[in-house]
Amino acid sequence: MAILNRTTDSFYDQGATWAEDAALRRVDEVVAAGAEIVDIGGIKAAPGEEVGEAEERSRVVDLVAAVRERHPDVIISVDTWRASVGAAVCAVGADLLNDAWGGADPELVDVAAEFDVGIVCTHTGGVPVRTRPHRMEYDDVVASVIDDTTAYAERAERAGVARDRIVVDPAHDFGKQTWHSLEVTRRLDELVAVGRPVLVSLSNKDFVGESLDLPVDQRLTGTLAATAISSWHGAMIYRVHEVTETRHVLDMVSTIQGHRPPARTLRGLV
Repeated sequence: MAILNRTTDSFYDQGATWAEDAALRRVDEVVAAGAEIVDIGGIKAAPGEEVGEAEERSRVVDLVAAVRERHPDVIISVDTWRASVGAAVCAVGADLLNDAWGGADPELVDVAAEFDVGIVCTHTGGVPVRTRPHRMEYDDVVASVIDDTTAYAERAERAGVARDRIVVDPAHDFGKQTWHSLEVTRRLDELVAVGRPVLVSLSNKDFVGESLDLPVDQRLTGTLAATAISSWHGAMIYRVHEVTETRHVLDMVSTIQGHRPPARTLRGLV
């Protein structure tokens, strides 16, 4: 899942794909690099400029339509918590609603059911939308992740979303400090064991930066290490900035596990 930020103030790319032509070039590049999903977002997750519903729609709806026409086979995800925006993007071809805020708008599941699209059910620990966590405490952060994402997924099913269209996301750094995100990564197999597809969004996040004491533009290696651990534990979807490097890591882990054959095996044979 390649990240496409239609924002002026993204923490990582700082508005590099704000212009529509730049956004479409980014889509072409990541699809060519092996991305199977493109995740389009119109609002920075962290605190920042206020973006109302109309402005969010203006940033993402036409872009979704253009990507749908340009790449008919790619899965289009939209990062939004608003049901009204979800309905607008589904009407022009979105396949997946990536709700990074844990069901803040309870009607989003109804939109997913109405349009027969997928939904990502995240764990945020109950923090308000677009706020940073502060002194979050859990008796067991992984148990909280499992309980909350399972409850959200079951609510989506009751609303009419097909079970095979529901994904869960522990949401690293959302409602969590670094120790929490590290524990979730270390114990991700417990969430995978619940039996729902697991998405991880690790790319260049603060838990990586704090672990290695590195700024946001130097976190790739740490991100890839966390990606390898998550892949070994069974995560299925990876929301990333660097597609090629992530693809290599995932292919290598899969090959080590015996799920994917090597691309060639000439060493010692010729």
